[in-house]
Amino acid sequence: MAAKTSVFYLTERITLDTAYTEVSDTIDLGAYVDVADRQGILVHAVDFVVQGTKTDDNTVRALSDCYAGNADVMVQLTDLNRGSLVFADDRALVASGILNFGDSNNTSDMSQDLYPDNFGPTSAMGGRIVINDQIYVRGLSTLSTNATRDVNVTVRIKCSVITLSQKDVMAIALQSTAADN
Repeated sequence: MAAKTSVFYLTERITLDTAYTEVSDTIDLGAYVDVADRQGILVHAVDFVVQGTKTDDNTVRALSDCYAGNADVMVQLTDLNRGSLVFADDRALVASGILNFGDSNNTSDMSQDLYPDNFGPTSAMGGRIVINDQIYVRGLSTLSTNATRDVNVTVRIKCSVITLSQKDVMAIALQSTAADN
């Protein structure tokens, strides 16, 4: 069906410091994706890592040092630029995550986000195929951080380059076009 390279990781970090202000960044896939050669990225799994930092020396800190109240950190990875966070039924959504931080009892959980970010062997090719030149990371925090503190979300994408059949490329292109509407 398709040839794959060895697994490698792509990473990107966004910094969230102002309440309800969406922050975004892109990961350039141009070196890996070539539609003319039927080449795309197979996303096997996506991890979101949330860490606090001290802004003056960029050292890692606990989230309890960053927030003075309860907060939610939301992050998404999409293969189309929607301009804002999307609903879970959006076809452009590759992965999503929510971290709930409870300042009063110093706890965190991610029970609200049940999206299957580990694609595994249940999908047809062992992952989510992306043939766009860029992939988009977008996040939001519901609470501003304390002075001299930031909250960072790093996305780690486990992927491989895949060579597809012409039929597979056409099907994915049509699906991506449909998702754009």
